[in-house]
Amino acid sequence: MQEQFSAIVERFEEITFLLTQPEIVGDQPRYRQLMKEFSQLEGLVGSVRELETLESQLGGAQQLLDDPQMRELAQHEIGELDTQIAELRQSIRLALLPRDPNDGGNAVLEIRAGTGGEEAALFGADLLRMYNRYADGKRWQFSLLSVSETDIGGIKEAVCLISGSDVFAHLKYESGVHRVQRVPETESGGRIHTSAATVAVLPESQDVDVQINPGDLRIDTYRSGGAGGQHVNKTESAVRITHLATGIVAICQDEKSQIKNREKAMRVLSARLYDHFNSQQQSAEASARRAQIGSGDRSERIRTYNFPQNRITDHRINLTLYALGDFIQGGCDAVIEPLRVAEQTLRLQSEA
Repeated sequence: MQEQFSAIVERFEEITFLLTQPEIVGDQPRYRQLMKEFSQLEGLVGSVRELETLESQLGGAQQLLDDPQMRELAQHEIGELDTQIAELRQSIRLALLPRDPNDGGNAVLEIRAGTGGEEAALFGADLLRMYNRYADGKRWQFSLLSVSETDIGGIKEAVCLISGSDVFAHLKYESGVHRVQRVPETESGGRIHTSAATVAVLPESQDVDVQINPGDLRIDTYRSGGAGGQHVNKTESAVRITHLATGIVAICQDEKSQIKNREKAMRVLSARLYDHFNSQQQSAEASARRAQIGSGDRSERIRTYNFPQNRITDHRINLTLYALGDFIQGGCDAVIEPLRVAEQTLRLQSEA
C-alpha cells in the first residue's frame, strides 16, 4: 500500500506542476481534465500526508516506552494514535476503491405509480416531493421534465433531471419498488392500505458519448397539458423524441420554449440509450432499467414506508428507523448513507 501512496502523491505533484504551464492553461479540454483529476486526488493526498504524520508521531511515542517517567503518557498517546491511524487507513482504502464513472454526474429520476390505484399515484407524488426536497438540501438543481397527473394530485409518471455534484452516487440506491402502508385519503373506513411506486435512476453520464443518428429519431411536438401558464394548449412547445431502433421515448414539456424542451428531451434520451446499451454489454439479462423498476408489485420492495408507525425500513440492509416524517421531508441521507457504507464494506471485503 505504501507504494500506492507514493504513486498517488507523485501524480498529484505532477498535476500541480502541469496546471501552472501556459500550454496546459491554453488547452481548455486538457486543463479541465487535469483539474478534475486534481480535485479527485487533493483530499486523498491530504489524508496520505496526515497518515504519514501520525505514523511519525507513533514512532516517537514508542521510543518513549523505555523511559519509566514517560511510559504511562506514551502508552496513552500510542493508544490514541493507533485508533486514528486505523480509521484513516480505512478511509484511504475506501477512497482507493475503483469509482463508478457515473458517480460524479447528474441523474435522470423516474417515478411511476405501481400497485394500488389512486393511492399509489398519491404516494408517487409524495416521493417526487421528497426527492425535490432532498435535492434542495444538497443544493442540486431539480428540473421536472414531464409529469402525468391524476385528478386528485397523484402522479402516474414523472421524469426529472437532477444536476449537481455526485448526484448519481447518492441516488442510485433509490432504484426499485417503494412500498407504502397507510390510510389513504380516499379511504373512508380508516383501513390501512398497502400500495407501491417504482423508482428508476439512470446516469446522465458526461463521460460517455452516446452516438445518436438523427435519422433514427422521430420528433413530435404538441401542446402541453396541465398547469404551466398561458402557453399551455396554445403553442406546441412540448416535445416527444422516439428512438426508432429501440422504441425508447423521451418527453419534455416543462419549458415554454420548444427548443429548450427538445434539448432536455435529448439529454433524457441519451441517458436511457446509454443505460440500454450498457445493460446489453454487461449482461444477457433484462436491461438495468427494467430490473430497477420490476413489475411494480408490492412484493418486490426495496423499502417500506409505514406511516401509522412512523417507520421506514430498507429491506436490503435490514435497517429500520422510526423517523419517517423527517425522511419524507427530504432527510434521505438517514438511509442512503448506511446503504453507501454497506456497499463500500462489501467491496472492501471482495478486495481483501
